[in-house]
Amino acid sequence: MIKSMTGFGNYTCSTPNKTYSIDIKSINSKNIDLTLKIPSEFKDKELEIRLIINKLLERGKIEVAISAEQNNGNTVVDFDTAVAKTHFLEMKKLANELEININDNDLFSITMKMPDVLVPKKEVLSEEVWKELLTAIQKACNLLDENRISEGSSLQADFQLRIKLIEQYLDDIQLIENNRIDTIKNRIFKQLSSLEQNFDTNRFEQELIFYLEKFDFTEEKIRLKKHCDYFLETMNLNISSGKKLSFIAQEIGREVNTLGSKAADADIQKLVVQMKDELEKIKEQLANVL
Repeated sequence: MIKSMTGFGNYTCSTPNKTYSIDIKSINSKNIDLTLKIPSEFKDKELEIRLIINKLLERGKIEVAISAEQNNGNTVVDFDTAVAKTHFLEMKKLANELEININDNDLFSITMKMPDVLVPKKEVLSEEVWKELLTAIQKACNLLDENRISEGSSLQADFQLRIKLIEQYLDDIQLIENNRIDTIKNRIFKQLSSLEQNFDTNRFEQELIFYLEKFDFTEEKIRLKKHCDYFLETMNLNISSGKKLSFIAQEIGREVNTLGSKAADADIQKLVVQMKDELEKIKEQLANVL
């Protein structure tokens, strides 16, 4: 099973006084990178919230926003008497100094509009509300995870197609490689014959065998097939293994590169280029796999 690192989850829960909305979105990242926006009443629970999300979502650049709204539409506030008195007296003093005629009622009205006079009342988080929010966070994470699985299934189908294409190109190489060695031998022999020099045929055969061993890529073909099988096997595990698949893709690339360097054949080189093209598309998509 493959999971994408891209996803979105939203869940809303209500308590007697407030309605909480949890929005979580995620994109790809090498590690977990969590940005958290929460109401002030949950500041003491921030570490717990981070640990829960880290455990459930594992990896990705994740943004979490928790908002709260009063059910009755009215925000409970505290009136700071000391601050109000200070503002009122300072403004009255300034008005007298500037010889501005303004009555106390107008000054009081202005004072009440000052941002630090009426402040939202600091609420104490109850255990019941915390449990409700905790459940809501988990459900939002689960919804995001379902979104990741859905997108991951599309990625998995694409990976299967491209691995099968690489294996098909490998089969095509096997169909044409038998004539490759004979072509190399004939080319070398023709070049020697054109020199019109006598040479030791036995020695030539010995040197030719040693030379052609450098072009043998039987082991590379076997390893490439095994790496492709291992990629498909890992992809079908119950857990998403993006990093492991990336390592396997690197090994596939190593064998493909060796095939290309040993090919000494234009037709095989073309197939190697096609393999590299499919592998590059796999690597691009693997950057988004959990």
